[in-house]
Amino acid sequence: MTTGVLMLDLEGLALTPDEANVLQSPEVGGLILFSRNFEDPEQLRSLMQSIRSLRPDLLVAVDQEGGRVQRFREGFTRLPPMSVLGKRWLENPHRAIAQAHEIGWLMATELREYDIDISFAPVLDLDWGRSSVIGDRSFGQSTDAVIELAGGLMAGMHEAGMAATGKHFPGHGWVEADSHHELPVDERSFDEIEQQDLRPFDALIRRGLDGLMPAHVVYRQACSAPAGFSTFWLQQILRQRLHFDGVIFSDDLSMEGASLAGSYAERCDRALAAGCDMVLVCNHPDGAQEVLKHLQQHPVAVSHRLARMRARPARIPDQERLQQSRLLAAELIEEV
Repeated sequence: MTTGVLMLDLEGLALTPDEANVLQSPEVGGLILFSRNFEDPEQLRSLMQSIRSLRPDLLVAVDQEGGRVQRFREGFTRLPPMSVLGKRWLENPHRAIAQAHEIGWLMATELREYDIDISFAPVLDLDWGRSSVIGDRSFGQSTDAVIELAGGLMAGMHEAGMAATGKHFPGHGWVEADSHHELPVDERSFDEIEQQDLRPFDALIRRGLDGLMPAHVVYRQACSAPAGFSTFWLQQILRQRLHFDGVIFSDDLSMEGASLAGSYAERCDRALAAGCDMVLVCNHPDGAQEVLKHLQQHPVAVSHRLARMRARPARIPDQERLQQSRLLAAELIEEV
């Protein structure tokens, strides 16, 4: 069972002695990998073996959405941005859903071969044509298209033994600012958000969505705090109104959109108090160390939900299906 609430990252292609010590801290429950941690499949396999030898229970994650957000490339299938499936939906919805299923299965199957538990996907944000950080990562502006295509992708991930994490609750697609660099503010009413951006989250929760990641966005007419630090969004809406009982991951606490919450220790406390089950601190080793020391001094209860995100044991995939799925991905890439 996963034992800690902190998910952090690594500097390079292999574990350093200091990182090995950190990973053995019971407060650390997760690890997220980035492009800097990947050179080729052989190196990734070696890295994962060294990680698993220390912490077989660790929840290991990556952002392998497809398009411009794909951390592992060499030796992995190049995955299309989800907007391509959105365009196919306009031509033939049933076919597009089946193709989303295959892309989800392919992505998850390739990652499971290396004992990686989750890719933070699918993106459930609507593409309003305003947000450059979301853009073609979205399945489109149609709520029906996003629901059905993300549902297909999730079903494919589930078939491959991988849990799915929807992001960025309750919707990042309207705001123009990039929460990596500033704090975006969405001025729409709660009713507008509920009738549009919230619908894919509601629908996917009903279909068995395992995890969610809230946005570092302030929805000013609903709550003054960013969603990831808001009991209104995480407790009243997500847990109580939408009956979500899966894992809530904070978005990266080193992002500028999280700076409103104070120091790294304060960001951790506020995210956990609002309802997050696991907090992410990425690309900021000092911040991760601050949170780790804080959790060591002030232990917190670990959510029983976290263990559900561990992937099922990888199975040898059908090679013919794998080949067909890779051909589909290549075909979709050509339409970008």
